[in-house]
Amino acid sequence: MKAVVYKGPFEVAVEDVENPTIQHPNDVIVRVTSTAICGSDLHMYEGRTAAEPGITFGHENMGTVAEVGPGVTSLKEGDRVVMPFNVACGFCTNCVEGFTGYCLTVNPGFPGGAYGYVAMGPWKGGQAESLRVPYADFNCLKLPPGKEHENDFVLLADIFPTGYHGCELAQVRPGESVTVYGAGPVGLMAAYSALLRGASKVFVVDRVPERLQKAEEIGAVPINFAEGDPVEQIHEQTDGTGTDKGIDAVGYQAAARGTDREEPATVLNSLVRTVRATGALGVPGLYVPSDPGGPDEQARQGMLLVSIGKLFEKGLRVGTGQCNVKRYNRYLRDMIIEGRAKPSFVVSHELPLDQAPSAYDKFDKRIEGYTKVVLHP
Repeated sequence: MKAVVYKGPFEVAVEDVENPTIQHPNDVIVRVTSTAICGSDLHMYEGRTAAEPGITFGHENMGTVAEVGPGVTSLKEGDRVVMPFNVACGFCTNCVEGFTGYCLTVNPGFPGGAYGYVAMGPWKGGQAESLRVPYADFNCLKLPPGKEHENDFVLLADIFPTGYHGCELAQVRPGESVTVYGAGPVGLMAAYSALLRGASKVFVVDRVPERLQKAEEIGAVPINFAEGDPVEQIHEQTDGTGTDKGIDAVGYQAAARGTDREEPATVLNSLVRTVRATGALGVPGLYVPSDPGGPDEQARQGMLLVSIGKLFEKGLRVGTGQCNVKRYNRYLRDMIIEGRAKPSFVVSHELPLDQAPSAYDKFDKRIEGYTKVVLHP
């Protein structure tokens, strides 16, 4: 079958790889109909991880069940399904408690597994024609048959639940004001989720005009940090108090204002200044324990200079960590089905699988309006 294979920094290729097979009675094989490129894939694409050439990318996957293992009880051939990016067993301590992003079974020696991602276990990615799904009864979310909502449902694999997770980490409540740093796909989903949860006002901070325009279209207030200190801009619009809650949807590759130089802690420190005293921060943006491309020795070891004194002084609460997708995906699916949510507004491009190399290049360079790319094998 065809699949997107990592060749080295800034290079992927669509190549022939072995077809997946049933390896355990609880497996299914899914014929992939949609698979998205994630900002997290760019970390590997750019050579910012320990990823070795040969990895098949793709952790945002959906399709139809093509083959069913003898131990699978709730799925049959032809079922339309979407899989959380978290590969999880469903029975370990963390899974039972709802922390499926930190499964203790699927990646021995490390809490958490994912499809097609470095250090996240042996699971092949789904930017391919087919995908093996383990513990399929647990990991597959059934969808209505047909082709309706294809670009909405594929976002249930990661970015829609992850954006919602940012709001959950920050404990966003109806009527509150929220600042989201980053208008990439996760940031837009966080802003959208805050509005779904009843936030009174949502500010979205970025510097890419097309992304800020999308934020404005869903009812958020765009803040272009290229035009001035975003904290001051938000304070001017909140009577000097800042917002009730804040969400970091950028992570460790944040850029310093006025330059393209990376400053990994700049968003965290801006949020400490932005959010009012006794507010809360949600941090679904990715931070890593090591970063070979970090701007200084501390950043390369995953240690950042964060304004902990001001955070303590203001009594701010902080929630961090990757999303436990299964905690949210069924409910968000049903909101899509009932017309209460349509997250596909974030999808900027739909392309065949063979155009993945060009899509990676343009998405990484943030050009030609590339915000969220969905590949259709």
